[in-house]
Amino acid sequence: MEHSKTVLVTGASTGIGYYCAKALLSDGYRVIAACRKIADVSRLQAEGLSCIQLDLAKSESVQEAAREVLQLCQGQLYGLFNNAGYGQPGAVEDLSREALRQQFETNLFGLCELTNALLPAMFEQGQGRIIQNSSVLGFAAMPFRGAYNASKFALEGLTDTLRLELEGSGVYVSLIEPGPITSAFRKNALAALKANVDPSKSRLKETYELAFERLARTGPNSRFTLGPEAVYKPLRHALESRRPKARYYVTTPTYLMGYAKRLLSSRAMDWLLRRAGG
Repeated sequence: MEHSKTVLVTGASTGIGYYCAKALLSDGYRVIAACRKIADVSRLQAEGLSCIQLDLAKSESVQEAAREVLQLCQGQLYGLFNNAGYGQPGAVEDLSREALRQQFETNLFGLCELTNALLPAMFEQGQGRIIQNSSVLGFAAMPFRGAYNASKFALEGLTDTLRLELEGSGVYVSLIEPGPITSAFRKNALAALKANVDPSKSRLKETYELAFERLARTGPNSRFTLGPEAVYKPLRHALESRRPKARYYVTTPTYLMGYAKRLLSSRAMDWLLRRAGG
């Protein structure tokens, strides 16, 4: 295919977004990267990427970013990789309404608003690709990840509905569901945990101590951890295939959980998820 097509990659400051933005550019796509922090925007611009600021938790930022993207590509946006997001750890009983709201503002509401703002340009062209970066935790819940689980479960439901509604429009919608990938996810999750949960007031204080230790650990957290290049392969397929898949599993844990959910009883699945979730 001709790689002069424009793709917007959100959450491009580190990890999956950064790798995929650079790889798409190297493979001939015109890439517009988006980062929340101005310092990251400047850094990526210095590296030769077209980069804009986007804070999905703020509607005015989403609308301004959408206008800037369409201006940069003269309305010819082909692909949107909704990669930006973070994980809010904590037991459900310790999550405040505000912590849940913050999680959904970024992982769902802002993502949906951005997608809706860019869809008309794709409709006008009669083609487009929307790729949502979900997670194995978008279909398999694990303890202490309730806010993130909920936001990704919601994203999967929203995406499945959108895919059905866009049938025949020329715009295809896909989900990528990674397991453990090398990124700054744990670092950001640790910051969110410290900001929004007070373990000293929880009956699960000792469990939180283990969570802090796990999130502070550097290096791969699992022998199944893959690099961000593992996400790039399905991203390319979703962008270029004439019939992109509705879902792309990435990493062994995602495949294992997918099989287990279809085969095991709820009781057996709960046992497995408690073990897997630490």
